[in-house]
Amino acid sequence: MQHLFAKKEILLSTQRKNRLKPVQMDLSVVIPVFNEEESIRELAEWVERVCIPAGLSFEILFIDDGSSDTSWIRITDLAGKKSFVKGLRFRRNYGKAAALHTGFVEASGDIVITMDSDLQDSPDEIPELVRMIREEGYDMVSGWKKKRYDPFIKRSTSRIYNGTARLSSGIKLHDFNCGLKAYRSEVVKSIEVYGEMHRYIPMLAKEAGFRKIGEKIVEHRPRKYGTSKYGLDRFIKGYLDMLTIGFITRFGKSPMHLFGSLGTIMFLIGFVMAGYLGIRKLVFVHQHLRAPLVTDSAYFYIALTVMIIGSFLFLTGFLGELINRNSSERNSYLIKDKVNL
Repeated sequence: MQHLFAKKEILLSTQRKNRLKPVQMDLSVVIPVFNEEESIRELAEWVERVCIPAGLSFEILFIDDGSSDTSWIRITDLAGKKSFVKGLRFRRNYGKAAALHTGFVEASGDIVITMDSDLQDSPDEIPELVRMIREEGYDMVSGWKKKRYDPFIKRSTSRIYNGTARLSSGIKLHDFNCGLKAYRSEVVKSIEVYGEMHRYIPMLAKEAGFRKIGEKIVEHRPRKYGTSKYGLDRFIKGYLDMLTIGFITRFGKSPMHLFGSLGTIMFLIGFVMAGYLGIRKLVFVHQHLRAPLVTDSAYFYIALTVMIIGSFLFLTGFLGELINRNSSERNSYLIKDKVNL
């Protein structure tokens, strides 16, 4: 009898644990929002119409990046009516990369899909993106907006970015910056996105060891509401972040490999130049000729400068090894409100 009670207690304990264990869902749709009040409800209902017939359990995570319009009111109103809608609001505007990073942290789906909130990305692409991840084994699938409805300047700068990114990373994608992407959960939990680096997530994923990266041609729609948030400052920041990713990819773990090598080369060049001046003076002395002063030559000051720069580069390498990209402030954002999270 005591054995039966013990067995029953174990069974009840297991049932309690199973009730407490959260159910893993199929899909998390992460949507950064910045002043897109008109499109929020339409987008959420569109995602719902696509996911339910496909048999997908899902959540929609709206990350309000400090909107100044009624975007957050629309999100909270929608979350009160639809349990799959969740929201988070920053106290100020941090940028798309910050919104994506925070969404990745909060996402609980096996597959994570990102899309823009301006209705230019079509939720109808979701089932095929999910299939490519599940059945074809991709770690990540990036959308390719083959036919685009963006302004001319945005299309032009995107071509520059994409061409340079392909050359520097070796990843054969046509559109690195497409907002519509699908990931295995492990990918988004393993990368850090900040600055303007949302453009180069494929490069970050590859660096983290996720190398099966695919591409799918997706529908790109004309903007239905509002105006584009793209500006010249984003072009400059994006270019600088591309250089940062190139550096981090090659030397992020061992900055001494770059700075130490450059410092050593420059120091040796300066040392050889100084050695040449010293040998020349000894030759003049040996031939009983009046030797010119070493400091009279411009090469002396060039050699000295090069040796000093080489030494500073070497020290920079040491400091980089000590710091090694660790920062307690990175990806720390002030959150004002949450709903259903």
